[in-house]
Amino acid sequence: MANKREKSQSPPTGNPEQLEQLTRRVKMLDDRLDNLDSIVTSLVQRVMEKPLTIEMYCPKCGSQIEIGVTSNARLRGSI
Repeated sequence: MANKREKSQSPPTGNPEQLEQLTRRVKMLDDRLDNLDSIVTSLVQRVMEKPLTIEMYCPKCGSQIEIGVTSNARLRGSI
């Protein structure tokens, strides 16, 4: 197992342009994950502070679906 890890962690060899493109793609993925993390964090904070209602429509029948999300946990302070 250790040999597999060592091999997978070695830098890829090849064309410098390919390495540059791979580096850009990894940075883009990292930025997207950071943005997603920010969105999820703000959503969780909002849910913890007050109820959240999500309304959507069923793609098959077209009926409206309402989802209520609430929490009984406290983010700030303790009892």
